[in-house]
Amino acid sequence: MNLYIGSDHAGYRLKQKILAVWDTETDFKLVDCGTFDESSVDYPDIAFKVAERVKADSALGILICGTGLGMSIAANKVDGIRAALCSEPLSARLAREHNDANILVLGARIIGTLLALETVRVFVNSGFAGDRHEKRIEKIACIEIMMKQGE
Repeated sequence: MNLYIGSDHAGYRLKQKILAVWDTETDFKLVDCGTFDESSVDYPDIAFKVAERVKADSALGILICGTGLGMSIAANKVDGIRAALCSEPLSARLAREHNDANILVLGARIIGTLLALETVRVFVNSGFAGDRHEKRIEKIACIEIMMKQGE
């Protein structure tokens, strides 16, 4: 399964560290969607690229910018995307289990490298718990449909 990763210039170094230590023995193949250097880029472009690929493949993704806020806002504009900004492993696990988050967002200026790596590991190894959480995710999907119909 593909795991799509992208960052803006502020998140580039953390993204490179994640790519450098990624365990190729996992079930996830890390696919780098950019940016490919520290030149200034607009985070919505990267967020949209990763979100569209996650949506198309029913996959997971990781987005990284300075605080994680901009990437979260941009990615969550794509129907079917549930991007969760997490700064530690517990939030990452609960985002997957309770919210069926499909994109983990990290703030490179907020989280240290080792904590980020552990947060990514927990995110990709956690799954949706379903049960009582399922109806809430369905309500979110209904809101997306209602918003489209109102356009």
